[in-house]
Amino acid sequence: MTTTTHRGALTREQPTEQQDSARRAMKRRTMWIWIGRIVLAVIVIGGWQWFTAVGWVDKFFFGQPSGIWNSLVLLFTEGTAFGTIWENLWITVQEAFMGFLLGTFVGVVLGILLGSNKYLSAVVGPYIRIVNSIPRIVLGSIFIVAFGLGTFPKVLLAAVLVFFIVFFNAFQGVREVDQNLVGNVRVLGASPLQVAAHVTIPSAMTWIIASLHSAFGFAIIGALVAEVLGAQHGIGLIISQAQGTFDPDTVFACMVIIAVVTLGAEYLISLLEDSLLKWRPPSRSEAQAI
Repeated sequence: MTTTTHRGALTREQPTEQQDSARRAMKRRTMWIWIGRIVLAVIVIGGWQWFTAVGWVDKFFFGQPSGIWNSLVLLFTEGTAFGTIWENLWITVQEAFMGFLLGTFVGVVLGILLGSNKYLSAVVGPYIRIVNSIPRIVLGSIFIVAFGLGTFPKVLLAAVLVFFIVFFNAFQGVREVDQNLVGNVRVLGASPLQVAAHVTIPSAMTWIIASLHSAFGFAIIGALVAEVLGAQHGIGLIISQAQGTFDPDTVFACMVIIAVVTLGAEYLISLLEDSLLKWRPPSRSEAQAI
């Protein structure tokens, strides 16, 4: 009895030691990843500053990190000719977010609908490919001419960019659903709506969520491009004005601001992914840490 108890204690202790070792390994890996990121940033920014300082790269065309920092300080302290930087940033983020929601909704609905129905896919598919082939800047110009300089054309262009990314992922995600599973559920008496709600959509959710990581970045791009083409406020308008006055530092400063916003949105989408895909089995790297 004593021997059995001792073996049971060893069995319980061994996985704990393995888990602790795996956690320490993950911490070390994370630490080295951040060290590598910081070193890379120092090399790029420091090299950029050095090359422009010694004249190997013309700062008139490519800007300078110190000048970009000064532009950031001026944007947040003195504002712009179109209002404070916060007002312009809020307008751009608002346009991008509304375009992101609209493009995601339409992309998911059409992607699931066409992926589940081969007839609709054959009928509508060519027209979607035709629209997808139109350069986005041309669509932006059409939207500006048709709807003016307000918010709607920016939202529309952002939605178009998001739509195609989400649509093709949702479409492919539905096509990758196990048809044997769908057939078994139908045999059990499930309606088409129940099949979609309990089989098709959950199975395609991994593809859909994966598309959202890049979709928000494209929503920002759509809003910025539309603002550059014509706007009364927004980060794109600030970039357009800086371009017209040959001010690359302000252009890069606006890019830094947008990058921070996009990374924040990426983090929130990752949290959404973790909450919606809890049922998903752990990946190889995740399983090794368990």
